[in-house]
Amino acid sequence: MEVREFAERILFSNSLEEKLTPFADLTDDSPGPAITAPEQPGRPRCVEFSKQRVKFDFPSAAHLEDDGKRGHLLHFFANHELLATELMALVLLKFPDAPKEFRAGVLRTLKEEQDHTRMYLRRLEQLGVTFGEHAVNGFFWRMIADMATPLDYVSRLSLTFEQANLDYSQFFAAQFATIGDTLSEKLMRRIYEDEIGHVSYGLEWFRKWKEPGQSDWEAFRKQLRLPHSPNRAKAAPFNRKGRREAGLDEEFIDELFVYSKSKGRTPDVHLFNPFAESFMGRGSGFAPNKQQVALAHDLENLPQFLCHKDDVVLVHQRPRTGFLADLQDAGFELPEFEVLDGDGINTDSELQTRKLGELRPWAWSRDSLRVLQPFAAGTGANDEWLEGIRSFYSKAWGAEILNALLDRVSDEEWLCPKCDVGRVARSVDEAVARVEAIRNRGHQRVVAKMLFGVAGANMQRLWEPELTAAQLTWLERTIAAEGGVVIEPWLERVFDFSFQFHMTDGELRFLGMVRMINDQRGQYQASECFPRFTAGLDEELSSLLHGPKGGRLKLMEESLGGLLEPKLAQAGFRGALGVDAFVYRDRERLRLKPITEINARYTMGRVMLELMRNAANGRNGRMELVGPAALKQRGFGSFAELSEQLAKDEPVRLSGSPKPRIQSGAVCLNDPKVARGCVAVFHVGSMNRT
Repeated sequence: MEVREFAERILFSNSLEEKLTPFADLTDDSPGPAITAPEQPGRPRCVEFSKQRVKFDFPSAAHLEDDGKRGHLLHFFANHELLATELMALVLLKFPDAPKEFRAGVLRTLKEEQDHTRMYLRRLEQLGVTFGEHAVNGFFWRMIADMATPLDYVSRLSLTFEQANLDYSQFFAAQFATIGDTLSEKLMRRIYEDEIGHVSYGLEWFRKWKEPGQSDWEAFRKQLRLPHSPNRAKAAPFNRKGRREAGLDEEFIDELFVYSKSKGRTPDVHLFNPFAESFMGRGSGFAPNKQQVALAHDLENLPQFLCHKDDVVLVHQRPRTGFLADLQDAGFELPEFEVLDGDGINTDSELQTRKLGELRPWAWSRDSLRVLQPFAAGTGANDEWLEGIRSFYSKAWGAEILNALLDRVSDEEWLCPKCDVGRVARSVDEAVARVEAIRNRGHQRVVAKMLFGVAGANMQRLWEPELTAAQLTWLERTIAAEGGVVIEPWLERVFDFSFQFHMTDGELRFLGMVRMINDQRGQYQASECFPRFTAGLDEELSSLLHGPKGGRLKLMEESLGGLLEPKLAQAGFRGALGVDAFVYRDRERLRLKPITEINARYTMGRVMLELMRNAANGRNGRMELVGPAALKQRGFGSFAELSEQLAKDEPVRLSGSPKPRIQSGAVCLNDPKVARGCVAVFHVGSMNRT
């Protein structure tokens, strides 16, 4: 019999027996003309592709002890083996001019797929399951049948779906062994061994046909265009050993391990732009200094901890593969990273043609709009909209909302008095007069803040008895550039924290509160989360925050939301919003200043909240930023040395499945091997170990 006739029987026959009958002594002397793939292969009615969407959830190990669940799983795999058989028959009919050696290899593999299908059908019969009693889908067929070249075939089937089966078959063989199903285990072990050969065969021809000079990984990634993706070539747990045995090189294996791209969910797009306030205040007149550039470089991957694994993070440099592998080993899911071309999207980027979800910059501002402009059509994000939300980035707005909150919650001695609220000065003389008025009330230390400065920075601490010439010059230049400064007393802080919100479709959602640790100059150092917000605080501080009836923090949350939501909704603001607050000592008593900054953007506090999704229940977490001074103080010469010591002192320990979470340990959130001036570290532990 000719190979062509054999392939036609398999592809078009409606009889399973005919599809699965092997023939020896086949000749390939008359391959005939190329055919066009049919909409679907011929099949008995009971196993035709369902017209309804068929979703299959893999059963857990506990559920595999149920014969019905186990049978459904094997039924699912049997359909895949039958599909592989049909697709290989299609290859023989679609590419008659392919090299004889290639066609001979496809034929050998096809016969093994026939064997696999028959083995599955026998096992189903033993379990009392009839092939066809569960609906089957044609996903594999739809993904592969339109292949244009033999290179497409080996890329899509051999190196993608069959490679993923190195993970599935090994995993379920172990699961069947655990429950004592030796027959199913033996079946999966046979599938696994054959699959290594199938991947190896595809890899051999892939290497012959790929462009010279390309690495296997580079060629594979470029060959697969959506909806195809390397993401479909793996499953969890990831089987490195099987891939090595199939001949894949270490670079390919490492890159695939950390690779992430949506398999169908519409991804949101994230961007780290930490200087939004300055760009909103000064526009093109702002240029970050050397230290700020280093910060933006070091932390540009930080939005990956804000997103789902199918989302996209825009970066100027893709994070190192080894660093991403460490994060994945620590239980973090990885997003897709898209490398920018300068400050814009590459013209050949797939993002240009993909359907996207929300645009989620760290903050909406002129710099983020410039990068996201290609995707902003229809979102309402434009220069006019930015001008409408510009006031939300000003420190003056925070003072305005605080005054309104104090009016709403009046006659409360535990809150700050209005005289401790910052006021805007529009001239140097007005600023000097406000400083003097504050000092006359007994506050010798005063602070002057830029209207559009980054929280904790871009301020002058006026602590000397008299304003210096340098301070007066700073006031003059800042007022000329921004139209004013906020003058307020420097208060004796004892506890910093923040309220975290998110604005979507006109609704402001409260997400939680996060403790903050600032240095003596008010600059951010760390964030902390505990299972109970006030856990471990002394009685005086806890009493102030709770109040006699335990509702003060809830009152602040609701009051803030009630004041902010209508203003944000009217302007069409969307995205993250953090409100910094602190408790301070006013002579002999504690008071709460419920607003010190309103940050119309993501904040480190929001990152902290999201990080806690990866911590085991009941654990506390701490995220700190370690800069050069702190690094030196701890006795380390580099961030890499710090990372190595953390791995020894605080090794990561994960909880069990289904999703491993961190029980204890420390994780560097940006790559310590390439960081220039800052490393963010996430610590997880118990109450007495932060």
